Amino acid sequence: MVMDIDAFVRREKMLKLREELLAVEEYRLAGSAGTMPNELGRYLESIIDEVEHGQKFSIR
Repeated sequence: MVMDIDAFVRREKMLKLREELLAVEEYRLAGSAGTMPNELGRYLESIIDEVEHGQKFSIR
């Protein structure tokens, strides 16, 4: 299979995001304390920006 490098990078970032979301969900189901909605919103926006624009942000 041949894939454009930009498509490949975007796919890899989306797979990483999926892994992170699954890990967070497992953490939540285990009874861990959650994140405040405003913190979660900023975190999700940073992930979207990273996937769309290749920018790296963190709220930690």
